[in-house]
Order: sequence, then C-alpha cells, then structure tokens
Amino acid sequence: MKRESFFKLAVAIVAVIGLFVYFVKPLAFSIRQGLDLQGGTHVVLEGVDTPQAKVNDDAMNRVVKIIENRVNAMGLTEPVIQREGQRRIIVELPGVKDPNKAIEVLGKTAMLEFRDEDGKTVLNGSDLKDAREETDQQGQNLVSLEFSPDGAKKFADLTEENVGRTISILLDGKVLTAPRVNEPITGGKAVITGNRSLEDAHNLALLLRSGALPVKVKSIETRTVGPTLGQDSKDKSEFAFTIGIGAVVLFMLLFYRAPGLIADISLMAYVLLLLFVLKMLDATLTLPGIAGIILSIGMAVDANVLIFEHFKEEMRSGKTVRWAMDSGFKRAFVTIFDSNLTTIIASVVLFFFGTGPIRGFAITLGLGVILSMFTAVTMTKYLLKWLIASNIIHNPRLFGVSSASVSEKAVK
Repeated sequence: MKRESFFKLAVAIVAVIGLFVYFVKPLAFSIRQGLDLQGGTHVVLEGVDTPQAKVNDDAMNRVVKIIENRVNAMGLTEPVIQREGQRRIIVELPGVKDPNKAIEVLGKTAMLEFRDEDGKTVLNGSDLKDAREETDQQGQNLVSLEFSPDGAKKFADLTEENVGRTISILLDGKVLTAPRVNEPITGGKAVITGNRSLEDAHNLALLLRSGALPVKVKSIETRTVGPTLGQDSKDKSEFAFTIGIGAVVLFMLLFYRAPGLIADISLMAYVLLLLFVLKMLDATLTLPGIAGIILSIGMAVDANVLIFEHFKEEMRSGKTVRWAMDSGFKRAFVTIFDSNLTTIIASVVLFFFGTGPIRGFAITLGLGVILSMFTAVTMTKYLLKWLIASNIIHNPRLFGVSSASVSEKAVK
C-alpha cells in the first residue's frame, strides 16, 4: 500500500511538472490575442444628421448591429464594437494595420440603387437576398447579386422595360457600373463588375450583405496600436505572470512545506487546464483577461491556504495526520464554496452587462474560479492522501506544524 501510494504520487508529480514545462508556453501563445496584445486599429465613429435621416437612439443601435455584421464578416478576432454616449461608436479591430481600409468598410452608408436612364430608382439594397465576390472565367473580379422574390420581379420588369438602354448601379450615389441591357433578365441575379481586386469585390459584397446604415457616420478618431506596443504589453504580462506564479510557489513551500509542494503541483495543473479550456473555447486573450487569470491564481491558492490552516489546527488538537486532513478539507469546503460562488456570480454579471475587455476579464476569472475548485478540492486532496499513505514523512515540521505543538506519532 505504501509503495503503491508513493508510486502514484511520484508519477503524478513528474507528469504534471513535465506537462507544465512542455506545454504552458505553447498553449499560452496559441490563444488568440486582442488589440492590446497584438496591435490593430481603434476607430471612433460619430453619427451625423442629414436631411434624409436624423440621428436617434434607435438608428444608432441599428448602426452598431450593422457594423457588427460587417466586422464579423471580415473574420477578425475579438473585435470590440460599443456605443459611447448618444452619437458615438467605438470600434477596435485586432490585427488590422490599415485604418483607412477599415474606415472605408465600416463607415460606408452602403446605399445600393438600380436606376433607369430617367434617373428613377427602381431597386435598392433592401431587395437583395445575397451578395458574393467571384472571379469569372476571364479572371475578372465581380460581385454576384441575388435578389429576393420581390426584388427579382422588380429587376425582371426593369430589364424588360429597358432593353437596348443602360441601367446604372450606384453605391452611396456613386456609379459602380452601367451595363447595357440586351434582353430581359428573369433569373433574379445580376453582377457588378469593375472591381480592381478580389479583396475589393469581397469588401463590396460584405457591405451589400450587411445592409445600409440608417444614418451617416464619420470617423472622428483613428488610432493604430503598433505591434511594438503590443509586444511590450505581452512581455510585461509574461513577466507579471512569471513573478506571480513564482511568488505563490515560494510562499506555499515556505509556510506549508510538503502540503505546500502538493498545492504547487495542483496549481501547475490548474494553469494548464485553464489555458487548455481557453484554447478549446477559441477565446481571445487581452490584458484584462490576463489580469483575471492572475487573480484566479491567487484565489486557487487561497483555497489551499484555508484547507491547510484547518489541517494544521486539527493536528495541533492531537488528531492523526489522516484525520486532520479529512477534517481540514471538510471544514474548509463550505467557506471555499461560498467564496467562489460569490466570485462566479460577479463574473456572470460582468459578462452579461460589461463590454469588450471587461467580458474577457469576467470569462477568465469565472473559468479560473471553477477550475481552481476542482484542483484545490479534488486534485490536492488525492495527492495529499497518497503522500500520507506512502508514510515517507515523519517530522511534523514538514507538514508546516512545529514539533512542540504536535507529537511525531500524529504523522504515523
């Protein structure tokens, strides 16, 4: 029994340390990074009154939704789109190094119109069902349009009435193309040519799919966060993480000796689990998110401190180390559960009512607390059981208890 327990303990310790050393850095750097870590573009847009549309709360809410659709279609990681005051919208785009192109996609009103030669608008963007970029057999980049059933009928009537004449396709009042109609088009589809690159066609299709902005917006602030600043943030975060882990490990070893070593092993497992879960959730790491991880590390250790203090009290009262451990876990569990539950509730509130980086902080803190409950209450308990069952420690001091307050018989 002693040899079996010692073998289990040794294998668990070596496995956790080996996995931590091998995987912690690759895992940490494989998680997607936010604007403050990898750089990108920060844009502030402001709604502008025009004779056609006045700025109001409903219009700005719709602008936010449309911009969200446009940004999501760009395939960016962890963009931040949020209102600021009555007329402004903050947009943060990680990884976007060209602010002018970003503004061009975000701020265009994207009002699509089909006009006959008399200047009458017959169709608009609301008649579209879909828009996709394509390259034809001649290598020409174009946007393929598909109309809704009602739009298809309007387009068929338009082309039938204008055979031999031109139809102008305009975006925000600017003519994109003006093809001549040779015959009626009844299939409910059309194309927009004249795109210089496939990216231009993609951006135009994106604008058309997301719909027109209900009011005009203009850019009032553009700021680019360069990769150098982002790298500096990453370096400082990595340094803070290393110092935090190192200080915690040292503290637990100095104050709790053998149980402290067990707590440190559990802490390594906790860090690996947290990074792995964040990776599986395809989360994006920001500076507030890193702060949440570091804070959750402190809370993970706090749970072990509560357990070990109760453990030491039970040993001083004359109980054997086995009884002291079981009693320490039982007495500390309620306190740990209540404390962590209140933190989880706070994290849920921050997630649902916060925005951008605040939600990132809430996710890492909430996940961290849940995983720390597992490592502190389950993993630490089993490792301590194996340590005690192996009977390799006979000096009470190695359990963080002075020999004057407990006899060596208590550890046998």
